[in-house]
Amino acid sequence: MARQEDVEAAIVARREQVNDAIERELPVDEPEELYEASRYLMDAGGKRLRPTMLLLAAESLADVAPQSTDYRSFPTVEGDEIDVMRAAVGIETIQSFTLIHDDIMDDDDLRRGVPAVHREYDLSTAILAGDTLFSKAFEYMLDTGAKAERSVAATKRLAQTCTEICEGQSFDIDFESRAEVTTDEYLDMVELKTAVLYAASASIPAQLMGAEDAVEPLYGYGLDVGRAFQIQDDLLDLTTPSEKLGKQRGSDLVEEKQTIVTLHARQQGVDIEGLVETDSVEAVTESEIDDAVAELEAAGSIEFARETAHDLIASGKDRLEVLPDNEPRQLLAGIADYLVEREY
Repeated sequence: MARQEDVEAAIVARREQVNDAIERELPVDEPEELYEASRYLMDAGGKRLRPTMLLLAAESLADVAPQSTDYRSFPTVEGDEIDVMRAAVGIETIQSFTLIHDDIMDDDDLRRGVPAVHREYDLSTAILAGDTLFSKAFEYMLDTGAKAERSVAATKRLAQTCTEICEGQSFDIDFESRAEVTTDEYLDMVELKTAVLYAASASIPAQLMGAEDAVEPLYGYGLDVGRAFQIQDDLLDLTTPSEKLGKQRGSDLVEEKQTIVTLHARQQGVDIEGLVETDSVEAVTESEIDDAVAELEAAGSIEFARETAHDLIASGKDRLEVLPDNEPRQLLAGIADYLVEREY
C-alpha cells in the first residue's frame, strides 16, 4: 500500500507536469480576454486529481516506472506511442468548464479563493470561456496520436460524460424544489454530476492504449471513488474552516442544498430548514454552523456519510485488480484513500 506522503508527492509531481502542459496546449491567444478567462480558474490552482488519475492509469497499464517516460510519447500495449498528456489536459479543461458554469448557475462569488470567472470578468465572457474549454477538450482527445478507432471510442466516452454531467446538474437543480429525496437518488445524481468525470479519467487511457479488458473495471473504479469524493466534499463543507475551504463553511446548509448528510438527517427527524436560521451565507456565524453540525452528528448523519464514502472507496480499490501489480496501481489505490481523507 502506498504511503500517504508518496501519494501526495505523486499528485504534486503530476500536477506540475499537467500545469506545464496547460501552458503549452492552452496559451493566452487572441482574443486575449477570452483565453485569459478560460485559463483563469486553472491558473488559480486545483489539485489536478482527474488528470493525475488518468496518467497513473496509463503508467500502470504500460507497466512503466512512474514518470520514467515522456507522457507525450507514451507506449501503448502494442508498443507504439501516443500523447496521454494531451488527453489529461482534455479532462482538466472539462473540469474547469463545469466549474465556470456551476458558479454561473449558483451565482457564486468565489472559487478556489478567488472571484468566480463571471465576477472577475462578466457573464458573457464567462459563458464563452466555459464553451471554449468544452470544445478544446475534444480537440485534445482527438489529437493524441492513438489509432482512429481508439480515438473515436475515447472521444465518445468524453461526449457521453459531458451529457451525463448536464443530466446530473439538472437532477441537482430539481432536488432543490422537491420535498423528499432519498439517499439512493442522491448517489445516482452524484454519479452523473461528479463521478462520471473520474470514471472517464480512469478508463480513457485503457481505450487509447488498446487495453480493452481494463476499460470497464477502471470506469467502475472512477465511479466509486468519484461518488466518495463528492460525499467528502459534503462533509468538508461542514467541518473545514472557511479560510482553508476557500468559501464560507456551512454554505450548503445555509442555501438548503440537498446533501447525503442532510438527507439522512431528515430521515432521522431532524428539522433541516431550522438548523440555521440565517438565510445569508455572508451573515451566518461560526457558532450557528457549530450548533448545526453538533445536531447532525447526534443524528448519526455525519458518520453515515463517512461510512458510505469508505465503502465506496473499498469497492473502487477492489476493481484495480485488473491492473498489473505495480507502483502506479498502488498510487491509484492511495489516491482513492486520499479522496476521503483530505481536509480541503
